[in-house]
Amino acid sequence: MVTPMTRHRPRPRAAAVSEIQLAPRRGARLQPPPEGEEPAVPRHFLCPISLELMRDPVTGPTGITYDRRSVEAWLLDRGRATCPVTGRPLRAEELVPNHATRRVIQDWCVAHRAMGVERVPTPRVPVSPADAADLLAAVVDAADRGDGPTCRRLAAKARALGKESERNRRCLASAGAAQTLASAFSQLALTASSSGGGGALEEILAALVVFFPLDAGSRTRIASPASLNALVSILMSHSCEVAPRVSAGVVLREIASSSDAQCLDAMSKTSGIHDALVNLVKKPVSPQATKAALVTAYYLVATTSDSDFAASQLFVALGMVRLLVELLVDADKGTTEKALAVLDSLLLTEGGRVAARGHALAVPVLVKKMRDVSEMATEFAVSALWRLCNGSNNNKAAEEEALQVGAFQKLLLLLQVGCMGVTKDRASELLRLLNGSRGGGECIETVDFKGLKRPF
Repeated sequence: MVTPMTRHRPRPRAAAVSEIQLAPRRGARLQPPPEGEEPAVPRHFLCPISLELMRDPVTGPTGITYDRRSVEAWLLDRGRATCPVTGRPLRAEELVPNHATRRVIQDWCVAHRAMGVERVPTPRVPVSPADAADLLAAVVDAADRGDGPTCRRLAAKARALGKESERNRRCLASAGAAQTLASAFSQLALTASSSGGGGALEEILAALVVFFPLDAGSRTRIASPASLNALVSILMSHSCEVAPRVSAGVVLREIASSSDAQCLDAMSKTSGIHDALVNLVKKPVSPQATKAALVTAYYLVATTSDSDFAASQLFVALGMVRLLVELLVDADKGTTEKALAVLDSLLLTEGGRVAARGHALAVPVLVKKMRDVSEMATEFAVSALWRLCNGSNNNKAAEEEALQVGAFQKLLLLLQVGCMGVTKDRASELLRLLNGSRGGGECIETVDFKGLKRPF
């Protein structure tokens, strides 16, 4: 099967010139190649950047034609402002659709349909700055009127346009899409409880995710009491579909990970937010939502201004320690790192340590994750085990269990292959603690474990 995106080896120069000279006019009859042969894509149909058949050919003032996606990735994603072929200045706004070339390419695809070539669809016109401004102004107007259905329709349109191409997304973002959608969400959240929202809040959230990262103004609007209550309501809703709950979790993560003290304080005071995050871990709806919940929980615990660890105690009381330990058993790398980060933070409290020591899998899981996951996972696993074995009269059981599951050997290996900073200090201290609990077993004299030589 040959598709328009199939790469072909460049043909000899003479053949390429022949193809250009014999390029058919619009409406001319194209003869397919003999049966059994793979059609050779004419070189002037290939984008100079990707060397793929152009699906949306555009031409700049330099006279060179490119596929829109390739040249916009060159100009926008890579931050360049020059023509890849000529080196002359080039901006994305200067690209003009090359309809003539696109039609000839479509005719060529149709002529070779019997050989498995799919016709290149006619591309959609990109969003212009004026179009973006008009769309967002309509969102503002609908939100001011409390018109949920219209807001839902317009948010869906903005989302679709933003996902259609990176140029559209950037155009809408530059016009203030994130701020507009965040404001609309905040306004509709004030009346959602009485009007039901008509699905507008869920659609706005889905659109908002397309325009990440959020600026400070957008975060502040979403962190309003009404907006946060609406987010919690969506997360806890049993009738809500999976996608809106994922969007709500991702938006909370975006706000929390900004480390904005005002937003985090507002989040910590929102009724039910801790329950909602624990529920996402307890009853996962998607890996993305689970990871978002873990990141949000981490920032709520790690950046709390309360000296009595109020956020940590709430999470511990809700059973988060048990959930994290069980999640870690077979979690992927990203989930493991995030779960260990939250668990390590919760073990700062006595309640967290008691809950962990009471779980049969806590110590074995921490020892298991000490190696072969990632450097970050190692740091958090060592720190969490150090907290369990240190600073309490009830730590002997944890030390003995750690010895039984091979923590001593793993720590020795960890220091031998190399670790740095706080992790090295805590691994060394753990070795001393565990060495003292080994009883009549093989004894290792007190040494400075920091000085262990590396094998390289």
